[in-house]
Amino acid sequence: MIDYSVWDHIEVSDDEDDTHPNIDTPSLFRWRHQARVERMEEFQKKGEEINKVLIECRRKLADTQKKIQELTLSTTDDAKAELSKAQAEEKRLKKEERECEKKLDDHNREEKKMPWNVDTLSKDGFSKSIVNIKPESTDETEEEKEQKHKTFVEKYEKQLKHFGMLRRWDDSQKYLSDNPHLVCEETANYLVIMCIDLEVEEKHALMEQVAHQTIVMQFILELAKSLKVDPRGCFRQFFAKIKTADQQYQEAFNDELESFKERVRGRAKIRIEKAMKEYEEEERQKRLGPGGLDPVEVYESLPIEMQKCFDEKDIQMLQEVISKMDPTEAKAHMKRCIDSGLWVPNSKAGEADEKEEDGIYEEVKQEQVCI
Repeated sequence: MIDYSVWDHIEVSDDEDDTHPNIDTPSLFRWRHQARVERMEEFQKKGEEINKVLIECRRKLADTQKKIQELTLSTTDDAKAELSKAQAEEKRLKKEERECEKKLDDHNREEKKMPWNVDTLSKDGFSKSIVNIKPESTDETEEEKEQKHKTFVEKYEKQLKHFGMLRRWDDSQKYLSDNPHLVCEETANYLVIMCIDLEVEEKHALMEQVAHQTIVMQFILELAKSLKVDPRGCFRQFFAKIKTADQQYQEAFNDELESFKERVRGRAKIRIEKAMKEYEEEERQKRLGPGGLDPVEVYESLPIEMQKCFDEKDIQMLQEVISKMDPTEAKAHMKRCIDSGLWVPNSKAGEADEKEEDGIYEEVKQEQVCI
């Protein structure tokens, strides 16, 4: 036998009662429903307030009990007085806690006795929404990114350069509409490199022109990222926004453009300095003498008197300077001159290594050789 008593405790729906023909039935049903919802909300609010008071009471009780434990360890008169007050406070809070618990229990029992209605009879078992979005691209290795960029540039370099030279919003939008494949990360990367190359070549005005288009592409890519859509599907939205003279958006664009140009100038400066260092190092390697020393560095380290001898290519003057110097110091200087190629000795090939410095020193004092 089926037990239907479970349905006895249900509040009939607002729209099931018969009403007098002269009464506006829809309005009456709305008023009834609104009154019941307000009663439910008031009842729920009352329960939340009781629970809030109970939580606060328990927090205070825990603090008081901790204070009592600390005061118990002290033996001063003040501590004993404070302990007495704290114990009285603990007793009061425990009583308040019991009262709040009783109120909360009464409230929960009253809630269970309330009849079901159309608003409480059923609840969602689960709710799920699915929105189709662009899937996140898988991470590529550095080699794959480099090869992808290289292939893209080889195929579309002419179009990339053309886009970089555009200035007007309408021209840029039309060109991207005709060539939507350019709306991608590879285009932005190519334009960045192009800007640095132009700055290195001291084509400053042209660099600023391409920098403008670089920021255009970067803003489009950022917009696509925020909307989680393909960049080719939102570049028109960017131009619509920038052309409507949105002040805040325009200022953000200009600020980023100026910052980008400063970064380009910094990168170009670093590249030029690096190239200069590489060139200087190449020239230095070419200058190195048979002993691996740089003649310029060796020359600058020589005493002024010896430098003057090499400047005037005067062997007799060099012999005089050497003769006046300490022999050990003179030998060291002449050894460095030979290793750098500043001095070409006329020593015999078969001389032993340990006698080499003495031979050089004596040679400068006694013989004439080419400088």
